[in-house]
Amino acid sequence: MKPEFLKTIKKESWKSWWFRLLMNWYPMYFGTGGKILFWAADSTEVHLRLRLNIWSYNYVGTIFGGSMFSAADPFYMVMLLKVLGNDYVVWDKAANIRFKKPAKKTLYTALKITNESLEDIKKRVEAHGHTTYDFVIQWLDNKGVVHAEIERHCYIASKEFYQKRKGLSQSPKLEINFSKK
Repeated sequence: MKPEFLKTIKKESWKSWWFRLLMNWYPMYFGTGGKILFWAADSTEVHLRLRLNIWSYNYVGTIFGGSMFSAADPFYMVMLLKVLGNDYVVWDKAANIRFKKPAKKTLYTALKITNESLEDIKKRVEAHGHTTYDFVIQWLDNKGVVHAEIERHCYIASKEFYQKRKGLSQSPKLEINFSKK
């Protein structure tokens, strides 16, 4: 049974259900021990579960910190790509994790992108061409106790800005002309 804090008014579409199914069987994600429980039709909410199992336990019998980190890894980037559309470029820029309490029980997290954060991202990108936006992910047990907290820093740019910047950064810094005049 899902914990109370995972209840939502959002719905999953056939398309988001299918995407969730494929992601759960994607070998790189499957190996984390995590499972996607829900993917909202509008991609603004995703629920994850991480159980203590053969893929996720560590030497001392608790959930491996690397499993907590990797099971929550790609989601904000993918969610932003789906929500913002083809006019934007999104990359994971950095992340860090703080362990609060060892976990021997199943952990859950709800990843959400609010309308306010979307508007903020769009305004920043419109003003500067790009921005970095921070998200916090908390792995909780079924009683709501926080076991780990992950900060994810996502880079978001307009496709136009990114292509111009990429072109400039890949141009030669020094040109030497060896032809005789």
